[in-house]
Amino acid sequence: MISDGFGISSETMAREYVQTTNNYPLDWASNLDDLLVGTTCTHSSNSLVTDSAAGATAFSCAQKTYNGAIGVSHERKPCGTILEAAKLAGYMTGLVSTSRITHATPGSFAAHVVHRDMEDLIAQHMISFNSSLSPTPMVDLMLGGGRCYFAPETPNPAAGNPKNSCRSDQLDLWQFAQQKYGYSTISTRKQFDDLKATDKKLPLLGLFTDSHMSYEIDRNPAKEPSLTEMTQKALELLHTASTAAHNTSAAVPGFFIMIEGARIDMAAHDNDPATHLHDVIEYWNAVSAVRRFIDTHPNTLMIGTSDHETGGLTLGIDPEYVWYPNVLSPVKNSAEMICSEIRPLSKDHRVLVNAVTTKVLPKLLGIANATREEISSIVDGAGGSLKACKHAVGHVVSDRARLGWTTGGHTGADVGLYAYGEGSSTIRGNKDNTHVGQLLADFLDVNPESITPLLGHLTTAQEDFDENAVDEKAGKAISV
Repeated sequence: MISDGFGISSETMAREYVQTTNNYPLDWASNLDDLLVGTTCTHSSNSLVTDSAAGATAFSCAQKTYNGAIGVSHERKPCGTILEAAKLAGYMTGLVSTSRITHATPGSFAAHVVHRDMEDLIAQHMISFNSSLSPTPMVDLMLGGGRCYFAPETPNPAAGNPKNSCRSDQLDLWQFAQQKYGYSTISTRKQFDDLKATDKKLPLLGLFTDSHMSYEIDRNPAKEPSLTEMTQKALELLHTASTAAHNTSAAVPGFFIMIEGARIDMAAHDNDPATHLHDVIEYWNAVSAVRRFIDTHPNTLMIGTSDHETGGLTLGIDPEYVWYPNVLSPVKNSAEMICSEIRPLSKDHRVLVNAVTTKVLPKLLGIANATREEISSIVDGAGGSLKACKHAVGHVVSDRARLGWTTGGHTGADVGLYAYGEGSSTIRGNKDNTHVGQLLADFLDVNPESITPLLGHLTTAQEDFDENAVDEKAGKAISV
């Protein structure tokens, strides 16, 4: 399990928020706290501050690589992943994320691409397009967001295909997955709810939003499943399918799955504490679902960690020795959603000020006594870039809660390492992120390096993609 952008301070913030707002004893602990076995070092091959692509590739390939690399080595060559090794050893495989399924973390387990923004190509790799590794797809189950990368540039929404596209070509990967490998494809809440473990729906591609799934604070449960619900469904489907496969063939009775709480990171990039909090708590809920599964299937191991810390979150800012968890309670929406509503109003200053003073501050952020400085900060932010707006909203809440942020990017801090189930008692201390990948490979008795020689046929660079232009636009730093 990967809690993207989740640092030790994030765990402390969430724990103290729940403890304080529920009047729990001061020594109350979260369901994650008693699974803590150590810490993980996060640096990449070319920076002491990693991005998610290099961090996830360290887990998937058990080797260091450069920031931006998806399942490729520092020399830009494909590296075999634990998911691929597990699949070829007879395990079922799955990926669950609240991001686009083509985003850096899930992509690094099933794709081999030299730059993380080549999501057209990552989508092709995810469904084994032009792959000769196996007659069946590498990934048996995918649940998350990112529908638009599977639709052709000119979408064909007939027969339930995605209506919107992010692709720069005419490949219809949704249809390809159905026709080539027999993928069951779903995109609605009803289709998700109708899935039964006995339905034999694998391989399954379930993508519920065009881009990332909603933050938990914004999520409409009638439209999108939660991370916990996707986790539970994935465990049921993979367990049932792997058991059935073992009973009828030489397949291994088990599965490998990567589950990511992706939007923890994105809220921290926005310095948006309430949104960050809600996604952390939802990640806890997903951990509880995995723990319940392990309790009834004790030959299972869960390892949880983060690819990096995001935001440089601090609890308490100079000069006071306090922070106020209750400030986060009345917040109704993410800074992202708030800014999507108010930025279009910036053309009319009076309308914008009225929206900020009568709706945003009192109704969405729970601040009834806003100062002139707070009003001006959000108004000015709304008139600038999306990032400026989100930071303005997040900082107003953070300042009142006495929470600090050192950056809108990543930090090089170590992150927590958590484990539960068979073999977890032997995992202790500080581990390099590559060692986490090796621990998983050892438990499954697979060797990702044995897959590497089989990947030479893969295309690793997207046509007409200018890496230098993308990195220059991002200020030479990959953002999430």
